[in-house]
Amino acid sequence: MTENTRLVSAKHGDRPPHERTERTIQAMLDIHLFPCLDDNYGVLVHDPATRVTASIDAPDADDVRAALNQKGWKLTHILTTHHHHDHTGGNAELKAETGCKIIGPKREAARIPGLDEAVGEGDAFKLGSVEVKVMETPGHTLGHITYYIPEDHVAFVGDTLFALGCGRVFEGTPEMMHASLQKLAALPGDTTVYCGHEYAASNAKFALTIEPDNEELQKRMTEIEALRAGDKATVPTTIAAELATNPFLRAHIPAIQERLKMTGAPTWQVFAEIRERKNRG
Repeated sequence: MTENTRLVSAKHGDRPPHERTERTIQAMLDIHLFPCLDDNYGVLVHDPATRVTASIDAPDADDVRAALNQKGWKLTHILTTHHHHDHTGGNAELKAETGCKIIGPKREAARIPGLDEAVGEGDAFKLGSVEVKVMETPGHTLGHITYYIPEDHVAFVGDTLFALGCGRVFEGTPEMMHASLQKLAALPGDTTVYCGHEYAASNAKFALTIEPDNEELQKRMTEIEALRAGDKATVPTTIAAELATNPFLRAHIPAIQERLKMTGAPTWQVFAEIRERKNRG
């Protein structure tokens, strides 16, 4: 199998996220994940055909620079998901060094350092050989966006969706955040998801308080514990894995509603209760 081939699961929940074996996608992009800051992840996306390289957010200039040097790639773009400093802290320095183009959310344009192009819902642009589609996914911040590349079945979701979790609702409302998560949940199940932080272990423990009888969740907890014991990343995940195990995408499940004593309540209200419990935890 070549470096440019990724294996993904085409069935919801039938494999853990690190065993994607149901069908092969001939990926056009090379994707490199690396840790930075305390618990952030940086991601480099490289198109071998055109040598275009994008950093998904720029949490720290030194960490992004080290990753670029490791791969031998030259930075051409930064794709910013939202304005928080742990996602934009490296923007200005990297742009000054490389002349890269910075793309980011139009609803937060004034808060994105070095922004060259503002994008929003329904926009699309070329990144080398592939088309990147923009989805507005507000809630964590009011202008948060997701970058979705259908050809490679990959989404870069920033702090909207995490492995077994979701971002805190800092600027939006629970109803808004729930709608954003539902938008991501509607992507194909085999979509590979890159998120901005390593939170899976704590998220899994919390998820089991919401849905303790979910066998797929129990299995995933074991997998996550093994990965973290080996200092390995739990990212990327897949939409399928999250639909099967992430309580923030499962507010419609009768067993969860019953456990929360919210049977028949609107799903965004059930989501809000789950989010509030996580906040208190």
